[in-house]
Amino acid sequence: MRISLRLFANPTAAGSTAGLKPAPLALLPPIPLYRRLLRTHRNYLPKEMRLLGDEYVKSEFRAHRDVENPVHIIGFLTEWQMYAQKIEGDSWMGEKLDGGKIEKM
Repeated sequence: MRISLRLFANPTAAGSTAGLKPAPLALLPPIPLYRRLLRTHRNYLPKEMRLLGDEYVKSEFRAHRDVENPVHIIGFLTEWQMYAQKIEGDSWMGEKLDGGKIEKM
């Protein structure tokens, strides 16, 4: 049997995720995520930024402690987990905040 090159599949961009932000891993429960955020601040941020970041994380988690809406909880945990991944990856240096996120704050 003769092998023909035309039978092999050609790569396409259909399954490519280039240009899209990577999907976060499985969501961490709130307490392990909280600990991860504080640990990330301790390991990756300068002291001044760490103090500000720790206070902000603590106040946000306290403010959302009694939230019952599952959609809101998933959104909250997802955003904080993506933040931790970004800080750990050093891709945040010099990056500007998205206008939509600033309006939501």
